[in-house]
Amino acid sequence: MEPVVVISILGGLILLLLFIGAPLKPIRFIGQGVIKLLIGALFLFFLNAFGNQFGIHVPINLITSSVSGFLGIPGLFALVAIQTWVI
Repeated sequence: MEPVVVISILGGLILLLLFIGAPLKPIRFIGQGVIKLLIGALFLFFLNAFGNQFGIHVPINLITSSVSGFLGIPGLFALVAIQTWVI
């Protein structure tokens, strides 16, 4: 299949879920987890962008994104502390 067809099918499924909602709890649970991972990656991006002036750099990967996404700002501070003092 061509990439345009695959992207169109996935986009259609996403729009369908947005309009009718996800009645199944597992789909909602997975969706919330993915959103938290994306928020964690966004937190890390801004930390690296602004922390570069102070020598702070935390790599953005699945583990660090999940820690900062699920734990929030305290998880982000914990990653900075681990990066600074432990590693």
